[in-house]
Amino acid sequence: MVVRAPDEGQQMQKGEKSFGIQMLSVQPDTKPKGCAGCNRKIKDRYLLKALDKYWHEDCLKCACCDCRLGEVGSTLYTKANLILCRRDYLRLFGVTGNCAACSKLIPAFEMVMRAKENVYHLDCFACQLCNQRFCVGDKFFLKNNMILCQTDYEEGLMKEGYAPQVR
Repeated sequence: MVVRAPDEGQQMQKGEKSFGIQMLSVQPDTKPKGCAGCNRKIKDRYLLKALDKYWHEDCLKCACCDCRLGEVGSTLYTKANLILCRRDYLRLFGVTGNCAACSKLIPAFEMVMRAKENVYHLDCFACQLCNQRFCVGDKFFLKNNMILCQTDYEEGLMKEGYAPQVR
């Protein structure tokens, strides 16, 4: 049996649901296992074991980008019955899966706004000083991990002793 071990130095972030992927060599004298993805018997030379199930290498894919999870690493992420690669998990749910403003969990089906690594509920995406909600096309600023409207951002710069350059 060949087992692919987790990447060296891989750090788990708080709130992530990750599972290891094992690549196993199929023994010729063993009964073929059923694939959790397509429900067909696995007759290939190798199979993957993840989430306590067996998979064809082609069947264990990210629900978003369709990449083969056995090829992109030894870890997969799951939330709301989705199987995801690390990149898509972080893109959809941020580092923790929680809103950066209210710290509450963001459901998998909910639309979000993001600023750098931070992910927000739509209702929470507002200036954190004056609570002004942002509309499409509005300028916002991220300072000290806070979302600010242009007015509050510029007032903060004035208090710090320098004015923003207006063009």
